Amino acid sequence: MPKVIERIMLLFSDFITVVASFFILITLRKSVGLTVFSDLTLNLALSLFTFGYWFVLFIFFGLYRSWYAQSRLDEIVAILKTVTIGSLLWFILTADIEQDIENPLRSGRLTVFSYWVILVIMLSAGRMALRTFQRKLLEAGIGVRNTLILGWNKIAQSLFDEIKKFPALGYRVIGFVSEGSAPCDGEYNATPVLGSIKQLSQLVKRHRVEEIIIALPGASRKKVVNAITRCDGLPVNLKIVPDLYDIVLGQARTNQLYGFPLIEIMPEMMPAWEKKVKRVIDLAFSIGIIFGLLPLWIIVALAIKLTSRGPVFFRQKRVGKDGKIFTIYKFRSMYRDAEKRTGPVWAEKKDPRITPVGKLIRKLRIDEFPQFINILNGDMSLVGPRPERPYFVKKLKHHIPLYARRFKIKPGITGWAQIKGEYDTTIENVNKKLEYDLFYQENMSLRMDLKIIFNTILTMIRGKGQ
Repeated sequence: MPKVIERIMLLFSDFITVVASFFILITLRKSVGLTVFSDLTLNLALSLFTFGYWFVLFIFFGLYRSWYAQSRLDEIVAILKTVTIGSLLWFILTADIEQDIENPLRSGRLTVFSYWVILVIMLSAGRMALRTFQRKLLEAGIGVRNTLILGWNKIAQSLFDEIKKFPALGYRVIGFVSEGSAPCDGEYNATPVLGSIKQLSQLVKRHRVEEIIIALPGASRKKVVNAITRCDGLPVNLKIVPDLYDIVLGQARTNQLYGFPLIEIMPEMMPAWEKKVKRVIDLAFSIGIIFGLLPLWIIVALAIKLTSRGPVFFRQKRVGKDGKIFTIYKFRSMYRDAEKRTGPVWAEKKDPRITPVGKLIRKLRIDEFPQFINILNGDMSLVGPRPERPYFVKKLKHHIPLYARRFKIKPGITGWAQIKGEYDTTIENVNKKLEYDLFYQENMSLRMDLKIIFNTILTMIRGKGQ
C-alpha cells in the first residue's frame, strides 16, 4: 500500500473512532445525569476540536509512521501509551482545583477515565481492522517489498524457506547475492543468484530493492561491513540474522513477527515525538535569529559590502539528507572568487583567502546565520553533521568506509563534531569527525541536541570559532 494511501486510511480510521468515542462519552454522561450540550452542531464542532487535539499527539508519538511487517500488539501498546498521556494531560487542563480537592472522585471527573477506556478500545479496533486488511494484501502479494538475501549458503537457503512460510512478512525475495568477489551461477527454488557482493549497489538500483537480509556465517565480519558500506546512501533497509548480532552490538534492534527474528542494522534511534520537537526547535530558533537579530544582519551585510568586493551572501551547493543537493547560504567571509585558481579546497586555520571582516564573523560564528534560511526550507537542522560539497563527498566516499551514513539525517549548522573537532584539513581530520558524526547519529536525543546548542553558544561568546 503506498504510504500516502496508508496515511489517508489511518487518518480516516482515527477520525471516525475519535469522533465516535466523543459521542459515546456524551451518551454516557447523559445516562448518569451529568451536564451535556444538546445542540448537535456544537457537539460536532467540539468533536472536531477533540480530534485535532488527539491528531497532534498521534503525530508527536509516531502513530502515523509507515507500518510494515510490525506486530499489531506493539501498535496497541503505542496507542495505550499515547492515549494515557493524552488523557492525563486532558485531566490536568480541565482541573478545577477547589472542587477536585473537596471531591476528587466526583462523577464528572471519573468520566475522563471512562473516555480513556472507550478511546483505547475504539482506536485499537479501528487500526486492527486496517492492519488486518493490509496483512491480507501482503499475503496476496500486494505491496510486498523487493528483497535480496546476501549469502549463498545453507543459512541463506534456510532463511528463504522461513520467509516463504510467512508471506505476511511482506518480503518478495527476488534473488541471492553471493558473498564472494566473483559472480557465481545457481538458483534455489527457482530464485537465482543475481550477482556478487561487489555488484550489490547496482543490484539495489536495478531491481528497486527495499530490503537486504544478510545471511552470512559468523566469521564473515569484513563482508558484513563491506555490504553496509556499499549500501550507504541508498534507500534500502538492512537486516541481519540473529547469530551475527555481536557484529553490530549497540547499533541494532530486534524486529519480530510470527516468532521470526531479524535484527535491523543501524536503525533510527530518536523517537518520532522527539523528531517533531526537534523540528519545532529548529523553526523557533530560525524565526528568532532571522527576525530578532535583523539589525545585526544589516550591520554585518554593510561591513562585508564596504570592506571587500563581491556579494554579501555566499551560495554553494552542498549534499543533504539522502544525498539531496541543495544551495547553502552564508555571509561571505572570503575574498571574491577565492577558489578560482586553486579549485575546491578545504579552509585552513590561517587561510589567506579570508577577509578581515570574515575572520571576525567566523570567530563569532555569525557567518553561519543565513543557514537558518536553509532550516526554514527544510534542507537543514540546527544540529546535525555539517553538509559537505559534492566534489569532496565523491572523493571521501571512496576513501572512508561508512562515510555516506552521514546522509541518513539532515545536516546541521552545528553538531557533535563541530564542538569536538576542528576544520577538515586532512583525511585524518575527516575520519575523526566522521566518528563524532556517527556517534551523534547513534545517540540522537533532544538532551544531546540541547547540550550541543549550549556548547556552540559558549564557543560563540568566547570567540573560539574558526
